Amino acid sequence: MFDALTERLQAVFRGLGRRGKLSQGDVDAALREIRLALLEADVHYQVVRELLDKVRQRALGQEVSRALNPAQQVIRILHEELTAALGEPSRLELKGPRPWAVMLVGLQGSGKTTTAAKLARWLRAHGERVWLVAADPYRPAAVEQLAMLAAEVDVPVFSEASLTPPALCAAALVAAGKAGATAVLLDTAGRSQLDEAMMDELAAIQREVRPTEVLLVADAMTGQEAVNIAEGFQRRLGLTGLILTKMDGDARGGAAISMRSVTGVPIKFIGTGEAREALETFEPDRLASRILGMGDVLSLIEQAGAAFDREQAQRQVERISQGEFTLEDFAEQLAQVKRMGPVGKLLELMPTSLVPPGASVDTHGAERQLARTQAILQSMTPRERRRPEVLNASRKRRVAAGSGTTVQEVNQVLRQYQQMRRLFKQAGKRGLGGFPPGLR
Repeated sequence: MFDALTERLQAVFRGLGRRGKLSQGDVDAALREIRLALLEADVHYQVVRELLDKVRQRALGQEVSRALNPAQQVIRILHEELTAALGEPSRLELKGPRPWAVMLVGLQGSGKTTTAAKLARWLRAHGERVWLVAADPYRPAAVEQLAMLAAEVDVPVFSEASLTPPALCAAALVAAGKAGATAVLLDTAGRSQLDEAMMDELAAIQREVRPTEVLLVADAMTGQEAVNIAEGFQRRLGLTGLILTKMDGDARGGAAISMRSVTGVPIKFIGTGEAREALETFEPDRLASRILGMGDVLSLIEQAGAAFDREQAQRQVERISQGEFTLEDFAEQLAQVKRMGPVGKLLELMPTSLVPPGASVDTHGAERQLARTQAILQSMTPRERRRPEVLNASRKRRVAAGSGTTVQEVNQVLRQYQQMRRLFKQAGKRGLGGFPPGLR
């Protein structure tokens, strides 16, 4: 996400950092490069102009001229103005009589049906009883696709082929209320382009069910066209929010920066992958940090908190502090990291300053290495994981054959384990204060 834009901006920041004091010429030159980077990333020209006018005004003022590190101060200003352009955080407005109706609209191919399932999963995780409504009778197999996705997230689907979409949505709301549901997600039909027939039908559904939210699902990879689509839906329906999909595959990402400023409609969620859990609430300051290469450590911490078993982690800390760290502990730590999500996604949340200029991170290689290490550990017997010293040459050959690796790779995993064991032993000698605060 934003790889090309982040790389361009980081090059500008490195140039600024080589100057102890910034002149007006330095600032203007840097802003020209930032302007080009944003425009190439498909950010709306009006948004770019307003954003950089504000940055320039502040960058040439006293808050930069008197700063100990002027370059860092310019980056801070850009971060603050970019965050402001992205808008305030906005959450789902679930209010009024239950069940609440949430209407999902958008063009075909925007990921609307998949997003409906992701949002259903998100609402379930927040304690709601959710129904999905198949209100797209036109696209082949649309109902079947929604039913399959609903089964994955364990929510019921309402469909009725004999009813028109507005009547279907109204009937679904009544049935869901009787069944005790608290939220109903309407997966409406899309078209290849905006047209009157489509808008008339959506307006009819809106009149029938009076949804508490009308959310446009837009493909971020369509760039400026996504902004135009949002304006079209906004004029006819009065959108309450946006969900930007395919943010993981967009090298430009400018639509995310432009959407709020141009349409006035808040972004509420972003889709960051195919997995059902790959739906994030929109946090402008965190997204601004990712765009500028500052990482998103808060999201990383949240993912770790969700994936790690705190009691088990506490037991491991106590064992490690007593000098006990086996290959079974190592295997469990790797499994917990795996539960946090793909390695590539985790690396996206790390600040780019941790990667040397010109270097790149082989995320696919990291994924393969993690999988190989897990395979090697799983090919060992419980006794071998508890007592690695029994792993002689013949045992290593058996482990290598069982894991589809080589004896050299088995030895490499054992060396990694020994390094971690020595590190933990040194930390244990210093007491629990030697461990990171989150693991105490």
